[in-house]
Amino acid sequence: MNNQLAREFHTASLLKFTLPSMIMMLFMSLYQMVDAVFVSNFVSETALSALNIVYPLISFVIAVSIMLATGGSAVIAKKMGEGQQELARRLFSMVVLIGILFGIVMTLVDALFTRPLIHLMGSTPALDPYCYEYLHTLMLFSPFAVLQLLFQTFFITAGRPHLGLTVTVLAGIANIFFDFLFIVVLPLGVKGAAYGTAIGYCIPAIFGLIFFFVDRRGSLFFVKPVFDAPTLGHICANGSSEMVTNLSNAVTTFFFNLTMLHYLGEAGVAAITIALYAQWLLTSVYFGFSSGVAPIFSYNHGCQNHVQLHRIFTISIRFVAVSAIGVLLFALLCCDALISVFVSLSGEVFSITSSGFKLFAISFLFVGINVFSSGMFTALSNGKVSAIISFLRTFVFLLLSMLLLPLVFDVNGIWLAVPLAELLTMGVSIFYFVRLRKVYHY
Repeated sequence: MNNQLAREFHTASLLKFTLPSMIMMLFMSLYQMVDAVFVSNFVSETALSALNIVYPLISFVIAVSIMLATGGSAVIAKKMGEGQQELARRLFSMVVLIGILFGIVMTLVDALFTRPLIHLMGSTPALDPYCYEYLHTLMLFSPFAVLQLLFQTFFITAGRPHLGLTVTVLAGIANIFFDFLFIVVLPLGVKGAAYGTAIGYCIPAIFGLIFFFVDRRGSLFFVKPVFDAPTLGHICANGSSEMVTNLSNAVTTFFFNLTMLHYLGEAGVAAITIALYAQWLLTSVYFGFSSGVAPIFSYNHGCQNHVQLHRIFTISIRFVAVSAIGVLLFALLCCDALISVFVSLSGEVFSITSSGFKLFAISFLFVGINVFSSGMFTALSNGKVSAIISFLRTFVFLLLSMLLLPLVFDVNGIWLAVPLAELLTMGVSIFYFVRLRKVYHY
């Protein structure tokens, strides 16, 4: 059996191994942006605001899924590094089963509580019909959304990152095609956007189920699951930082929406929606790199290969530092072109977003190191430190910045909230890098 995680990595080989994950995350961010682009251009800018209003509940599904995926991947890869292959497969099968059950529960929650939930998230009468159609349709496919996120991580853990990339690209192409069909041709409005995204969920989900049932030659495949409550608790705790990140994103998105509604009305919500989609696109390289390198950290931590751990850490820090400068320059140079994909150059939303995004973009200097540090400590089975970094980054620092900076800088303070939060978090990340270097020998 050929285990790709066991080989010796250097700069070129590490970047080659993580490249599919980076492209996969970039493509995921692109096809998630497709909904917004089609809705903004072929439905209305008001409908675009609705997509951001309902994001907190969608983010909750993503949060739990990523918790299971990243926490499970770290534990399973570590077991593989310790030579416990059969136990790794049983735990993998358990995590996937738990994920399916969670998805079914979320579908039932949607069926019963959609309307009260959209009002709780801050919908206005003008946004209500769009919020309901998009959220209700999308949540029907929750089990497929969960499986998509699980398999995209576990393809990497199984040493098959190219498969994850392939199905993600296929899902993205399908989403673009069906968005065009359902929004432009038919036209089904925001419901069509939800159907396009849902079909994108189904492709990796169904392919992953078939692959892990049929292919018995790799390091991971489905076997009879073992329900191990303590290990499941450890998986959830270890992946809690990623869950915290997404749950915090849901809360801060909610406050972004309320703050922008207060200062600039529904045009302000549309502007922050565009900025957040652009942020997801431009930071996807960090999330992709972190998810790609995480199983390598876990595996080498499991077999106590300290030389390899040190080499991987050094390469990773250099990559993140260099790419941060490139991402910032791209954001500043291509700001207006990126915004114009969503809205007209002459509109109010474009003007608001263009002036604000240049301040918002400062965050790209710091975000990479924070994403990497949280992912690395999860991979090293230190969910506590990872959760602290994520919680401070996406909730405490961001919420405090969002509440305090507008009092001094008015609307500009809203745009500066993310850069300040990322800068403060980078200080925390560096603190833990230094403090724990002799514990993990990286």
